[in-house]
Amino acid sequence: MLGLRGVRHQHTGSGYVRAPSAGRTAVMRWFLRHLPLVPVVMLVGGALIDVNTPPHFSLEAVYTAAPMTAAALLSLRATILAGIGACLADALVLAHFGFLDESGGRSELATVATVSALAVVVSRLMHYRDVRLQSAREVALAVQRAVLPHPPPRLGPVRIAVRYQSAVREAQIGGDLYGVQATPYGVRCLVGDVRGKGMQAVKAVDVALGVFREAAEDEPALTGIAARLERALVREAAERAGLEETEGFVTAVLAQIPYAGDEVLLVNRGHPAPLLLRPDGEVRCAEPSDPALPLCLAGLGPDGVAADALAFPAGTTLLLYTDGLTEAKDRTGAFYDPVAALTGRRFRGPEELLDALLADVTRHTGGSITDDMALLALTRDR
Repeated sequence: MLGLRGVRHQHTGSGYVRAPSAGRTAVMRWFLRHLPLVPVVMLVGGALIDVNTPPHFSLEAVYTAAPMTAAALLSLRATILAGIGACLADALVLAHFGFLDESGGRSELATVATVSALAVVVSRLMHYRDVRLQSAREVALAVQRAVLPHPPPRLGPVRIAVRYQSAVREAQIGGDLYGVQATPYGVRCLVGDVRGKGMQAVKAVDVALGVFREAAEDEPALTGIAARLERALVREAAERAGLEETEGFVTAVLAQIPYAGDEVLLVNRGHPAPLLLRPDGEVRCAEPSDPALPLCLAGLGPDGVAADALAFPAGTTLLLYTDGLTEAKDRTGAFYDPVAALTGRRFRGPEELLDALLADVTRHTGGSITDDMALLALTRDR
């Protein structure tokens, strides 16, 4: 019996997808362009081999595999044509050897016809599955747009760009969050990372963003926003069960860029330190002067957290990100270092910066994304 392997997507246990190398990508593209020829090659090649081999040697397996291959790779119409072709090819070979009128020949042809009919059924079932999957993806995308709306490209003196990349290709939203809002106090931003995955993490994201949008409008200080986020997330965590109630937390960094002046205010609650990219290519890591615990854990440390004021002149870009960026590993296990990667490079704006950053991470990891990643870049023009 001859077998044929179908095209498979490589999924790992952690849920991420490994991107193919450049050479493999070229081969895959060539193969995808020629997919309609696969059943034809199988049938024509199988018939030629069958005719030129001893009469009692049959390639029935190839004739049955052709319509099943079409069902997995091609359309319903192509599957039907492959089934008809398989029956015709088998019938012609059987007639060539004089087996068509024998019971064995009729049994073989009936087997090919039955498998061809099953291939049509499989094709329809796969179509319905794909329709449901596409519907689920559209719903997930709608949820993402509702919970994490794309910010405008400019607010006041600041140009804005954002990227959200999920570790799971089918998912559109996870535990990372971002928010940008124009307020009476300037442009205020939030980037955070909820511990955990699944719907509990999405619920915490929704709570955090809802509180941020309200508090950003009426709290005069970033520390006030952080305090309101703390209270809301503690209430939300109390509704969880098991370890999620006692060990749930959210790392977050809040930023405020006044409409006038040349500084940025930062409040960091256990989150990776933002980066400041100067026009001359210098990259500075904005470590907090007074490290604080993540949100939901403030009761374990000292009360209060101070806001840091840093120089933010025109042409400077503030990069906020989640730990999916700094925890991206290459094949040797080395972590991606955004400071080293971005130092000395100049970008025309936040969009170009984030495009280059994602390209760097993809090269560094070989396309293996093991954690969600939210990136927010803001460039001050004046």
